[in-house]
Amino acid sequence: MANGTSGPTTLSLAGTQPASPLGYYSWTFGQAARDPLYILVVIYIFFPYFSNVVIGDPVAGQALVGYVNTIAGVAMALTVPFLGAIADKAGRLKPWLFVSICLVALCAFALWWVTPDALDNGIGLYPILGALILMNIAFAYAEVFHNAMLPRVAPADKAGLISGMAYALGNLGGLSLMLLVLLGFALPGTVSLSWISDTPWFGIDQSAYEQDRMVGPLAAVWLLLFTLPVLLFTPDGQRSTMSWRRAALAGVTEVWQTVRHLGRYRNVARYLLARMFFNDGMVGVLIFGGIYASGVFGWDSSELLIFGLCTSTSAMVGAYAGGKLDDLLGSKRTLMIAVSSTALIFLIMLSVAPGQFFFVFDMPRHQVWSLPFFNTPAEICYFLANQVFAVFFVTGLSASRTLMARISPPSMTAQFFALYGLSGSVTAFLAPLMVATVTDISGSARLGMGALIVLIVLGVLLLAGVTQEQARDQQ
Repeated sequence: MANGTSGPTTLSLAGTQPASPLGYYSWTFGQAARDPLYILVVIYIFFPYFSNVVIGDPVAGQALVGYVNTIAGVAMALTVPFLGAIADKAGRLKPWLFVSICLVALCAFALWWVTPDALDNGIGLYPILGALILMNIAFAYAEVFHNAMLPRVAPADKAGLISGMAYALGNLGGLSLMLLVLLGFALPGTVSLSWISDTPWFGIDQSAYEQDRMVGPLAAVWLLLFTLPVLLFTPDGQRSTMSWRRAALAGVTEVWQTVRHLGRYRNVARYLLARMFFNDGMVGVLIFGGIYASGVFGWDSSELLIFGLCTSTSAMVGAYAGGKLDDLLGSKRTLMIAVSSTALIFLIMLSVAPGQFFFVFDMPRHQVWSLPFFNTPAEICYFLANQVFAVFFVTGLSASRTLMARISPPSMTAQFFALYGLSGSVTAFLAPLMVATVTDISGSARLGMGALIVLIVLGVLLLAGVTQEQARDQQ
């Protein structure tokens, strides 16, 4: 009997006995730990601050962020598959996860010292870029090792729900931290509301942009705290009898063999290629969405926080509904619906600019209400379109992970999730490079962002040929 959790015959996606509810629900907290850091630091607060204030030029800042992520992506491409294969041979994933999480937290803490004058009178540009690159790489490692646990711990009939719940918790965590920063540090002193403090909490100095810089340390503490349930309660693989040296050699050899014989896993290879394109495009929208909106509409940290709060709420809806849809329709169908929808909605978002809709139609520029936030028709259209994008985006993220778990060879989950992570890590390689290059050449943030839609469409076309069937172990 499968420990009494999912009926007597239900196995995990890897074909083994699944974890108990405590084990697989604790696994979802790994996502709850990571996502708030990505939401606050990369999407809505720190990267837009770095681009617009520290660099001081939205276009140059967007290009520089693209190049930073490109360097991180190259480093991941050279290392991620080998680490996944070595972890498969070593048997246990938690030690790798723990080290990766600690590196992410250390780099995030360091962001507090990125002051507005950091380039001239502070730590300088290159140490900042080094911390951002290392943080991105370690974040990708943590994601690989956490995702690789899913096939072993999730009952096959609940995998979509568990994956979706993880993304919902991640967005709930991001929403909670954004609400804290907004009410305690960004809005005080800028609005006249009885329920908002006149001054920021704990003496935070808004003139020094401390409300933007603090999100790094805040998210790092959250990351360390909420990773604990995974480390304490989610079961890990059995420790291998191999030495670390033998595990490393065997892992590297297996990656080489897998690449040489990738034709044996043609369906998985096609899926990874499709994901490389559609995931690059979709996540690229998130990476540059806040930077783009702050540059085009002039949104400050308060508006970006409100924007992020609402978007995370929409993403929670998409994560939960998408997980249920995944178990009902299957991962492949759910993913096709989600990715196709994001392409259409992103085109609508990109068509909106001050006084303009769908690239050519004029839109009134006057304020539609007295609130200081999102008060023009263009801002409202962009805001609403982004909420719909968030619903389908997170549905796609959840379904793509579940589909990978369903089609991977059972004994090679960490290696194939490393390749899965690599296909997603190219988001920090190909998509940012395209955005950075097109932005540099054209001098237009809109044209730079527009390059992403090509990637999403290519991904959809490749995904159409993927079948939802599990590959057999052949090594």
